[in-house]
Amino acid sequence: MTEISHESFWIVKYYKYSLIIKDKEEANMDKTLVSKVLGAANSLVTEITKGLAHKCSDKNSISVEKMDQNQLVFYQLAWITSELRVAEKYVDYAWNENFGTSDMEKKMAITFAAETVSHIRSEISNRPTEYTITFHRLYELLYNDEVNSFLFESSKIEKYSEIADLILKNGHIGPYGLSEDHELFRDTFKKFAEDVVMPQAEHVHRNDETIPEEIIQGLRDMGCFGLCIPESYGGIQPSDKPDNISMLVVTEELSRGGLGIAGSLITRPEIVSKAILKGGTDEQKMKWLGSLAEGKIMAAVAVTEPNFGSDVAGVSVTATKAEGGWKINGVKTWCTFAGYADVLLVLCRTESDPSLKHKGLSILLAEKPRTREHSFDYTQEGGGRMEGKAIDTIGYRGMHSFEVSFQEFFVPDENLVGGEAGRGKGFYLQMEGFAGGRIQTAARANGVMQAALEAALRYANERQVFKKPIFEYNLTKYKIARMGMIIQASRQFTNFVGKLLDEHKGQMEATLIKFYSSKIAEWVCREAMQIHGGMGYAEEYAVSRLFVDSRVFSIFEGAEEVMALRVIAKGLLEEALKN
Repeated sequence: MTEISHESFWIVKYYKYSLIIKDKEEANMDKTLVSKVLGAANSLVTEITKGLAHKCSDKNSISVEKMDQNQLVFYQLAWITSELRVAEKYVDYAWNENFGTSDMEKKMAITFAAETVSHIRSEISNRPTEYTITFHRLYELLYNDEVNSFLFESSKIEKYSEIADLILKNGHIGPYGLSEDHELFRDTFKKFAEDVVMPQAEHVHRNDETIPEEIIQGLRDMGCFGLCIPESYGGIQPSDKPDNISMLVVTEELSRGGLGIAGSLITRPEIVSKAILKGGTDEQKMKWLGSLAEGKIMAAVAVTEPNFGSDVAGVSVTATKAEGGWKINGVKTWCTFAGYADVLLVLCRTESDPSLKHKGLSILLAEKPRTREHSFDYTQEGGGRMEGKAIDTIGYRGMHSFEVSFQEFFVPDENLVGGEAGRGKGFYLQMEGFAGGRIQTAARANGVMQAALEAALRYANERQVFKKPIFEYNLTKYKIARMGMIIQASRQFTNFVGKLLDEHKGQMEATLIKFYSSKIAEWVCREAMQIHGGMGYAEEYAVSRLFVDSRVFSIFEGAEEVMALRVIAKGLLEEALKN
């Protein structure tokens, strides 16, 4: 063996150290540049938001009527803002040494940022006047030599091919960025999803069956239904600090296993629990929360109505005062899991004054017998009646969404959330739970997208066309790389919002990521299906189920257009008007 001199040893060590320093310096230069380009895009979006805010202002408030004169612009404002915020957090993640990220994640974040800026400048350059910006300002910020050079270099097809190769080589799209405890939590539910959920997902989907009892009981045993309920009420969430990350981790892994039979199971108890925690009486908290946490009581949510959809303030189902309680009349729709549920959270109009609008709404907890059937018809001793029938859907099977009608259905006073003090506060109480529902939808979308990517990557390496695996073609690599970037970017922003919600912040951000992940999930699942070719259209491969399941995200927990126009865009304009 050749001996290395002491001097040579230190020369080699110094050389290696120099390379590490050089790599770090180059990485920091990359981050400085990508942050600068994203900053320029942010300046532009901020300017147009302010311009649109002033254009739509009326007596120092935002006029929805003025916004509705050009809904396309405000929809697109919501979208490009969502993309931009997601890209910014993706860059923060890629350069976070605590997460154990590598060169792959940095490459992915850079190319994702380049895509985002390209989308933004392309959209605004199509109609700058409508965005209240001049061509000169647009070109000054996003068409200068530095930005052009960055986009040119970062958007080359070779970049996508390189990223796809790294994804295949590493077997992942980057670390989740979780704490050790949350990573252990993820591993536990990942195993449950793979061992228990995945083997049954296709059967339930194709036969339109109800979730197997084995899955529900398994999640009961694991304490899954108590994720959002404090330990002091029988849940597993620390009483002194919320922990939304655990809920997001569980939701993503269960959705990866099967959306309709596992991914959405904890959403309804969370919405109901948060409403009770926010405004319920002490007696109601003691009665309901422990049973919900243990899964002894299963819940559903009855908010949407046939003629109002996402317009919650337009609720017309009434609850009139009766001796000892209330009588509900009217029809609710899209009540997911209403058949199996023991109790329905019903948002209804308890105040007769129509001018009160959303301030005339309250929440009643309507109890019923559990059934696994696709329909039910329950008549109370006093004659009150609740009927439900499952709505046939193309996907999201297993839980089933019901249309439920109430005819003089009696609910006792003790089930009015908040008691007399809760009258007229139902809208605000259910919105407390809906923020959690929206962030959960993002986690569900992330899980379904992850499953789609894994299926696409597997098939692309198995299937040969013209004597080589289709993965070897750069169009396939482009798709795989883009899927990976989208999923990781969405996941990281979802986790970021989860931490905001822990601090009782992030309502807007929860809507942003719900909007983004729901819309982009369709592209990811569509391309995963396309990579499968004809077999993607066959039920033989799970990717066809993933595709139809992904379609529901932009509809439930707030329709895409309502989220974009009435929540995101309006909220952005209101904030801009203040500043």
